[in-house]
Amino acid sequence: MNKIKTMTPQSPLDGRSIQDVWIEYKKTGGEALRNILLEQYLPLVKYNAERIHTKLPDEVDVEDLMSAGIFGLMDAIDGFDMDRGVKFETFCAPRIRGAILDELRAMDWVPRLVRSRSSQVDQARRSIEKETGQTPTEEEIAKRLNVSKDEYSKIRKDAGAVHVTSLSRKFFETDSNKDVREIDILEDPRQVNPLTQVQKRDLKDLITKGLSRAERLIVILYYYEEMTMKEIGVTLDLSESRVSQMHSSILARLKAQMQHRSQELGAAAQ
Repeated sequence: MNKIKTMTPQSPLDGRSIQDVWIEYKKTGGEALRNILLEQYLPLVKYNAERIHTKLPDEVDVEDLMSAGIFGLMDAIDGFDMDRGVKFETFCAPRIRGAILDELRAMDWVPRLVRSRSSQVDQARRSIEKETGQTPTEEEIAKRLNVSKDEYSKIRKDAGAVHVTSLSRKFFETDSNKDVREIDILEDPRQVNPLTQVQKRDLKDLITKGLSRAERLIVILYYYEEMTMKEIGVTLDLSESRVSQMHSSILARLKAQMQHRSQELGAAAQ
């Protein structure tokens, strides 16, 4: 029978070598003996859990990974065959990692099938883009996947599932003592960007410069307030057709002004 090497082969276990504990456990299968083996190989669980944890978000607790790894270690102890000539460390490592990865998949609430279908959508999109050189439409992708439009919409909806993360998770490190967290970089949709507001105001002034009061109102109400021609006509006491005619005239004048300005800038650059 092959001698089993451990991470600490010289350390006695209740006055016995680890080899003797293995032999007795395989004969009797006592719980006390299995607990001795669990304690002896627990560092393997910690090593694999910490190694996997380094690639995971901070909100994943390494203790949870170790708990899952212990179940993998227990299965490895029960299934280990001493007569095969394989070290237990070699035999149990894949089972410990497998148990930890199974726990991670269980923590992920997005079904594996959804991820698979999402990957198929991405592959189909890249394939069509490579063939045509253009961004494919949803109809083209659905046709490539051989699914209906409704089924494709469902796939896209499921694939767009929200990713859950911790707001206290570190976003990036800084030179100061305080790191930037996720909550520090969240965008507030209610907050107004002053630069954007100034740009919009300047653009409105540029577009409406030289227009009459009615023409200015048509531009502002149509493009900024998103009113229809009919609604603008009611507001200005004009017919819808008249508002449409004035709108077309304004666009023609603005186009001519922009072309003239572009020519002036080109001449100045020369």
